[in-house]
Amino acid sequence: MSDQITLDRVRALVLPIVADLHLDLYDLEFRGGTLRVTIDTLPGSQGGVDIDQLALVTRLVSRDLDHHDPVPGHYTLEVTSPGLERMLRTTAHFQREVGKTVNVRLRDTAGADRRLQGVLVAADDDTFTVRLEAPAADGSTERTVPYTLLDRARTVFVWGPAPKPGGPKGAAKGKAKSAAKGGAPAAAGTTIDSDDTDLDDEFDDGFDDTDLDNDTIEPGGESR
Repeated sequence: MSDQITLDRVRALVLPIVADLHLDLYDLEFRGGTLRVTIDTLPGSQGGVDIDQLALVTRLVSRDLDHHDPVPGHYTLEVTSPGLERMLRTTAHFQREVGKTVNVRLRDTAGADRRLQGVLVAADDDTFTVRLEAPAADGSTERTVPYTLLDRARTVFVWGPAPKPGGPKGAAKGKAKSAAKGGAPAAAGTTIDSDDTDLDDEFDDGFDDTDLDNDTIEPGGESR
């Protein structure tokens, strides 16, 4: 079974759970034996996901995964929130973060034009636009980029008198041994492809993916 089929089946189980709790399924990944479910508050909400919500979603998702067995073999379930600085991997991520400062690395371009930093001012289904912190070599102050040129991107936390929406980063982990079974896949958002399969590697320019806060819940044990 391909990872995409597995993710579609897991998404069909997870979406109703987070919707019932008035939360948003921000991202879903299955890599290296880890099924990572990233949840967030609904767009426009103030504050972020708290530890109690992470623990509740972990219990409910683990229960449904044990019952429906959509993931083959042994895997680790991780339920987390995206944190103050978050990777942007889908068109929905970009559209949600309009107005935030972002750092972008492009593919198939050379020199300084490969790196962009500034305020994300627009995003549609095909392109996104960044108002640059410093003018480009040609004097332009904005850059509109098709997603096909994107290598990776993330928001940048800007210190100020008011906290950015998104709340603290938290993680909840558990383990489950499951066998694949049928299930109707849910409609998925557009995912931006990347040649770099490890999205947690550091940026060449010194950015890293260190959590600013990292509260971890360890339910532990094997789910059956």
